[in-house]
Amino acid sequence: MSRQNVSSGSYLEPQIGFSRAVRIGNIVAIGGTAPIAAGGGTDCVGDVYGQTKRCLEIALTALTDAGGSVSDVIRTRIILTDINTFKDAARAHAEVFTDIRPVTTVMAVSAFVDPDWLVEIELDAILKD
Repeated sequence: MSRQNVSSGSYLEPQIGFSRAVRIGNIVAIGGTAPIAAGGGTDCVGDVYGQTKRCLEIALTALTDAGGSVSDVIRTRIILTDINTFKDAARAHAEVFTDIRPVTTVMAVSAFVDPDWLVEIELDAILKD
């Protein structure tokens, strides 16, 4: 099976040595996706809902670039720096996944690489044949 690496253009990809998404066969894994603004920096500083929407936008673009679609998503992970903001992140998540209903994990961590990031999102997908 061939491997397809997908870049989102994040300035951290070459620094850390990672791809936004990797597809092997019909499986796509999308790593921790931060709320990086289109022009650089952090999108929606201080706004978990807005940051979650941006993370999902970036992750779903990578999924599309790998040949998949939102309906192929089987697992998501919502990673927050403050678990008390869960409802705001969940609202943004539900706007995308209410009908698809992938398995989901919500967790809190102490910090991300950039202190302005309040959330990161991960996705796993299995593409239809």
